[in-house]
Amino acid sequence: MPVAAPEDFVRAFTAAWMARDGTALGQLFAEDADFVNVVGIWWEDRPAIARAHAYALKSFFAETTLRPGRIKLRMLGKDRAIVHCRFHLSGQRTPDGTAADPRTSILIFVLERRSEGWIAVAAQNTDVVPGAETHLNTGALSPADYRKTD
Repeated sequence: MPVAAPEDFVRAFTAAWMARDGTALGQLFAEDADFVNVVGIWWEDRPAIARAHAYALKSFFAETTLRPGRIKLRMLGKDRAIVHCRFHLSGQRTPDGTAADPRTSILIFVLERRSEGWIAVAAQNTDVVPGAETHLNTGALSPADYRKTD
């Protein structure tokens, strides 16, 4: 699944997600790519990225809708780019099978131009936590906000 231009990457990622195709999603990544998910799980190659997404897309993400929002592209020369995308996810299932509330995350893709097209060499997914500024560890991670409101 070659991506012809960096601005097409988000569309290709979303299409693979919505097709529930972990293999196609994995093909968007270099063989030795890194992907860090929202809880810090770090997959260090294409097969691991594809396997993890195939599992999730067939289970707790099987009924999800992934919608891209704001996209920002930054070219780093002619052969590298960084793409930030705010994604909106709905339809996730909880461990007991009930519907989870929608959530928003920001995915950062580091892309490189290769002979087959643009491919991700790294990605990181971060959940957006409204009203929070950091996480606080008091035995369990929880959102915290130190900003004063007047």
